[in-house]
Amino acid sequence: MKENFHHVKASTQFKREHKSDYGKERIQILYEDKDIVVINKPTGLLSVPYPGSKSRTAYELLEKIMRSKGELSRFHKPCVVHRLDRDTSGVMMFALNENVQKKVMASWHTMVTERLYRALAENPLDKTKYLEPSGIIDEPLAQNAYHVGYVPRDLHVKTVEARTHYKIIEQGETHTLFELSLDTGKKNQIRAHLSFKHYPLAGDENYRSRTDPFYRLCLHARTLEFVHPVTREKMHFEIPEPEEWLSYVKNGDKNPRVPVWCQSVENYKRGKRYE
Repeated sequence: MKENFHHVKASTQFKREHKSDYGKERIQILYEDKDIVVINKPTGLLSVPYPGSKSRTAYELLEKIMRSKGELSRFHKPCVVHRLDRDTSGVMMFALNENVQKKVMASWHTMVTERLYRALAENPLDKTKYLEPSGIIDEPLAQNAYHVGYVPRDLHVKTVEARTHYKIIEQGETHTLFELSLDTGKKNQIRAHLSFKHYPLAGDENYRSRTDPFYRLCLHARTLEFVHPVTREKMHFEIPEPEEWLSYVKNGDKNPRVPVWCQSVENYKRGKRYE
C-alpha cells in the first residue's frame, strides 16, 4: 500500500530515509541509583508517551533496560519529573519511584541549581534587530491549535508567564550559538522566545526556519545540576552539544540548503532532490 504523502510531513519522510537510527534511537544512561536515573536523550525520540502515539519514547526504552536487568517492578519504575521536546537532545532525569517523583516535582525549582541549553539559531535578516550579548526575554506565551507555543500579539489570548535568560557564545555572519537558562519551563519556550526575537532555531520546522544544516532541531539540553532528592548530594551532568555547531557559526553558511519544509510535497513525490 502506498503511503499517503498528504499525511506525512516531507521532513519526516526525509528523516526516515536519511537518519541512520530513525525509529531505533537509543538512550545513554549517565547515572543510576535506587532513586533516580539520568540519561542522555537523542534527538528525534519522544521523552514520554502521549495518548494515541505508538512512537518509541525514552520512558519506554528505560523500562526495557530495567526489565532486562530484572529491576522493574510496581515500586521501582521510571517516573516522569520533566520533559524534553522530541527533537531536543541532551540531559534528562527520571525518578525511580513515586515517592521520589513527588519530592522532585514539589521542589524542582529549588533542587535544580543549574539547567543550561545550547541553541544554534539563524541571525535576523535585519541587523538592527540583533540582540545584546546577554539578557532576558520576558514575553508571555500562548499555544495555538496545534499546541505549539508562541508569543501572541493579541492581548486577549490566554497566556502564561515565561522568562528566558540568554548569553551569546558565538555570533557569525549567518548564525548565532546561544546558551540559555529558564526561569519558567513552558512548552516550546526557548524556540518561541528566540523566534519572536527573529532568531529561529536552525532546523526548526514549526517556526519556519530558513536553514536545516544538520537535519535536526539545533537545541540541546547541555547541563543539569541539582541536589539529590534523597542523599542531598550535589549532582552535575554535562553533555556538550555537537562540536560542528560552533565551527558552523564561525565559518558561516556558504552554501545553504533549502529545508525540506520549504519545498512542495509535489516536488518530493516527483522524485526531485532535497538539496
